[in-house]
Amino acid sequence: MAERSLIQRFTAQLRSRSPRLLIGPGDDAAVVRVGGGVAVTSTDTTVIGVHLPDDPAHATPAVVGHRALATALSDLAAMGVPAGESYLAITVPPGWGDDAVLELVAAVEALSAVTGNTAAGGDVTSGPVGVATVTVVGWAVDADHVLRRDRAAVGQRVGVTGALGGSRAGRAVLQDRTAAAAVPDAAVRAALVERYLRPLPRFDAGLALVDAGVAVAIDLSDGVAVDAAHVGRASNVVLEIDVERLPVQDGVAAVFGADAPRVAATGGEDFELLFTADEDRVAAVEAAIGDVTWIGRVGPRDSSGAGLRLRRGGEVVAWDGFEHLFGSVSLPPDA
Repeated sequence: MAERSLIQRFTAQLRSRSPRLLIGPGDDAAVVRVGGGVAVTSTDTTVIGVHLPDDPAHATPAVVGHRALATALSDLAAMGVPAGESYLAITVPPGWGDDAVLELVAAVEALSAVTGNTAAGGDVTSGPVGVATVTVVGWAVDADHVLRRDRAAVGQRVGVTGALGGSRAGRAVLQDRTAAAAVPDAAVRAALVERYLRPLPRFDAGLALVDAGVAVAIDLSDGVAVDAAHVGRASNVVLEIDVERLPVQDGVAAVFGADAPRVAATGGEDFELLFTADEDRVAAVEAAIGDVTWIGRVGPRDSSGAGLRLRRGGEVVAWDGFEHLFGSVSLPPDA
């Protein structure tokens, strides 16, 4: 079963029994009322052999620890909430000893120091494969002071931070000698691999978007082709995106050639932020975040209910995105 279908089916079975739950399944993080504010909570899992290659040379304990925390913290960044506390559960695979576990924890602490996170607890067990699950908690004044998926409005611009496609290209460089040889510049090649193995949450951008008066954002864990659709459906609108405007990371075109825009739209795991903004907020956003690209507009919902329409050269294209249950889907022909 595809990841998105599975998530839709199991969330449909869940019912809230808590008056404290303000935003539940369906956004980047849950928002729960506590005392004089709200707790913003999310969980993310990194599995060796699924999210990282089953290759000890690259899926080192330090990489696993960094990536597990970074991907979880990215959900808080997408909500426009600072890092708070995290809880780490580790499944230690065969071949890892105490030193490997300590290396993983050291990487978690190193990223925590950079982001302001506090590792507050966790659990350790053993199993057939290496797994790191991180729960993160951030704090906000109330549910109106977080970025969310369900407030995009017709006429708004669609923007994205940073550059895209780097994680997918980095994975290709690690797994395919031909892809690696296609990027002769060692610094560019290293940046692609780093983007895949050690992503960074965009707290700078998420917090700046809140200050600039933006209400909607999502992190690009599954790619524009998936995550923008989440926003469109949650907000009952359609995000119209021109894929030729997508910012492509250096080296992606060298690896994928003319397919670079498609990789930027579908590759996933770049962990940049996609957001929508009113026209009168554009200048404030550009002043607050230096690496913003405007890639489309929000339109009225259509009968398809898809929430997203991708265009290339004026023509609608049907592209899919990243599935964490199965890895990246193959690049389909233009539709």
